[in-house]
Amino acid sequence: MTWGTPSIGDFVWYLFPQLPNCNPGPKPRPALIIGVEEREDGILVRVVYGTSKNVTKLKIGEVAITKANHSSAYALAGLAYDTKFDFKVIIDVPWTDEYFKVPGKKFHGHTPKLGTLHVSVFHAFQIAHRSAEKR
Repeated sequence: MTWGTPSIGDFVWYLFPQLPNCNPGPKPRPALIIGVEEREDGILVRVVYGTSKNVTKLKIGEVAITKANHSSAYALAGLAYDTKFDFKVIIDVPWTDEYFKVPGKKFHGHTPKLGTLHVSVFHAFQIAHRSAEKR
């Protein structure tokens, strides 16, 4: 793996574990990086779970990026489907090819990066994160 250090606000292609198990999940899905820690043994990232299921039914701590309502944010994120992110499901994992995969469309080269969080939805993501922390 020769990927550089990811950045907070990057959307990545990720094998999100089926919790409470912490092994890589069976299917890649988008995730948002909300924390990056460089350690002696490698990079640890904090990621928020993303799914294309039930995007129109948001609960506390969830926020969606949809093509119809957030066209600029959707394009910059590099998403293939309308996607919601659930701030009640956040985990820390190593930045390795065991958990992260290069997507089929490599807009950012040979890296798991799909895209970047757009400023127009940043506030909504902050609110979702804060409301999930209060639960």
